[in-house]
Amino acid sequence: MDKILVYGGTFNPIHNGHLHLAASFEKITGAQRVLLVPTRVPPHKQAKELACEEDRLAMCRLAVKPFGWRVSDLEIRRESPSYTADTLEQLSALYPKARLYFLTGEDMFMTLLSWYDPIRILRSATICAAPRSTSGLAQMLAYAVKIRQAGGEALVRDVSYLPVSSTQVRRAVREKQTVHTLVPPAVESYIAQHSLYGEPD
Repeated sequence: MDKILVYGGTFNPIHNGHLHLAASFEKITGAQRVLLVPTRVPPHKQAKELACEEDRLAMCRLAVKPFGWRVSDLEIRRESPSYTADTLEQLSALYPKARLYFLTGEDMFMTLLSWYDPIRILRSATICAAPRSTSGLAQMLAYAVKIRQAGGEALVRDVSYLPVSSTQVRRAVREKQTVHTLVPPAVESYIAQHSLYGEPD
């Protein structure tokens, strides 16, 4: 059975930490395909400094090109509220012979059972995550037990963490500092060419 690693997030912007995490779990799971799914944020929940959907999609596509991964606009195109449960079920229908692995960050992993319809999420995919801090692993392993008790599968691995965040990238751009160690060169160029993240909060 094919394995697909699905990585959801706002990606505002995508950075080297995202890519490192996806590459690590591509190896851990043995996935034949990696699919990034940028989230559409409803207008009433607009985050500060959130680039538009088209820009975030474009940056993701530029960033994953060297890896041979794909980017899905499935959530961006959805008019209704964007729920992970719906996304994973849609992907399961698109790839009926594949096993899905859903990769998410530490913070999101630790709240997964409070998401919209978590049982549908757990039915659709194995949940993958890694800690972003040295103290996070024990808590995540304990939460993985709760996920298994709820009928799901969880894969928590202590992969090396790159101390990069989207907030850090946006701040550096705003302060006119270089971001070449934080994002891929193509993303750095895109941010400059489209004058993204230059305005204060």
